Amino acid sequence: MNTANKLTILRIIFVPVFIYVFFSPFSYASIMALTIYILAGITDFLDGFIARKYNMQTKLGTVLDPLADKLMIIFVILSLTIKNLVPVWVLAIVLSKETLMIILGILLYNKNYIIPSNMIGKVSTTIFYVSICLLILSAKWAIWFLYIALFLSFFSFVTYFLFYNKNLKNKKDL
Repeated sequence: MNTANKLTILRIIFVPVFIYVFFSPFSYASIMALTIYILAGITDFLDGFIARKYNMQTKLGTVLDPLADKLMIIFVILSLTIKNLVPVWVLAIVLSKETLMIILGILLYNKNYIIPSNMIGKVSTTIFYVSICLLILSAKWAIWFLYIALFLSFFSFVTYFLFYNKNLKNKKDL
């Protein structure tokens, strides 16, 4: 297992750690949870950078990286919803879209095909990270950034779907 994949696995491990800290009674639980979330974001950047720069891109990493992103976003949005910082309908949309993306990713992986990430998805993820950081700090106005990220996330999903239709609909094995 290469360094990039280890960083991705570390990001997956950060998910339950974030949840535990976010709901803990510690005085600085929000700051500690925010720190964990930021560290997850840093590992997200680093694993991709290392994989590209040192030619460590693997099929496993291509699957684990977006899975780690999706798990973090789902469980952080769930946590924020439980604390009434995010409306339930946002959680429902995020959960539906991300679960569908995970299922489609698994199906395509089993058929030996990976749809590469796109710039809209990366921008959406970045805005999610920023808005979530602000919401963890109780900046209620940051919900508007989350709505923008949600819209971009949906738009990204549509572009993935169009890419799938354009490039794969004629292949008999898919």
